[in-house]
Amino acid sequence: MNIQTTGIHHITAFAGDPQANVDFYAGVLGLRLVKKTINFDAPDVYHLYFGDEHGSPGTIITFFPAAGSPRGQIGGGQVGITSYVIPPGSMDFWQNRLEGFNIEVTKTRRFDEALLQFEDSEGLRLELVEREEGAANTWVQEGIPAEHAIKGFGGAVLFSVNPQRTMDALERILGFAKVGENEEFARFRSIGDIGNIVDVPVTRVPLGMGGAGTVHHIAWRAVDDAQHAQWSEAVRDYGYQPTPVRDRQYFNAIYFREAGGILFEIATDPPGFARDEPAEALGQKLMLPEWFEQYRTQIENNLQPIQVRTLTPATAVTE
Repeated sequence: MNIQTTGIHHITAFAGDPQANVDFYAGVLGLRLVKKTINFDAPDVYHLYFGDEHGSPGTIITFFPAAGSPRGQIGGGQVGITSYVIPPGSMDFWQNRLEGFNIEVTKTRRFDEALLQFEDSEGLRLELVEREEGAANTWVQEGIPAEHAIKGFGGAVLFSVNPQRTMDALERILGFAKVGENEEFARFRSIGDIGNIVDVPVTRVPLGMGGAGTVHHIAWRAVDDAQHAQWSEAVRDYGYQPTPVRDRQYFNAIYFREAGGILFEIATDPPGFARDEPAEALGQKLMLPEWFEQYRTQIENNLQPIQVRTLTPATAVTE
């Protein structure tokens, strides 16, 4: 193995009501809505991206929110838990903030790390972990002091129907190193400083079902298009069949489903989210690829209006 991913590029999930989705990730968690576009395969559905100020790889969670979407079931073949990293000393702040929004939290531990676990408005499972690693988030959100702002992904817990094969793919394709194992989980670390810790339950997780509140895929980082081509070759050499390269406007992507049932993507770090709008204006306008521009009016009329709102614990996130 001569190439290694630095870690998670982004995670993409399904959601229901678009405004509730924006309220939770921008209003409650304080992430920046860095891109408002559409599902290129279903242009009547938003594709929303939330992350740090710049939409840096390793911070981006994306959603396909569609009102009325049926709930899915979290299980094997999915990211079971999405982990966010916060600065040391921030856990009490986040527990108080989440409980202030009537969000139930659970304190637990994994590999001697304290975790604060909760669910978003659709039941997607999330957790916060304190770590020194990772750059501070410079995005300023009212009610969230800079010293407590979410940095980006801490990592993910992968629910697999074939954990040994999933763990093998992490090591042999993506270049993760196994750094720990106990009766419940095996832990893997990448060479990056964010989105770099992946845990896998060592026993099979029954197959889940896609829908609102579940993850569609997890994407891993490639530094550029040249390395992206190497990844395609590495995936084929392992025995999987990656898709052709797909232009996602803000990165190029290949996809393959590993033997544990999880859809993996490998995405390039460039060109990034400022390629089609100024960095200071990210997420403010509906951005369409050029082949959809002629249908802008029709597309906008079919989408539910959304806005980023400043929420306080007295403001219901589902209103």
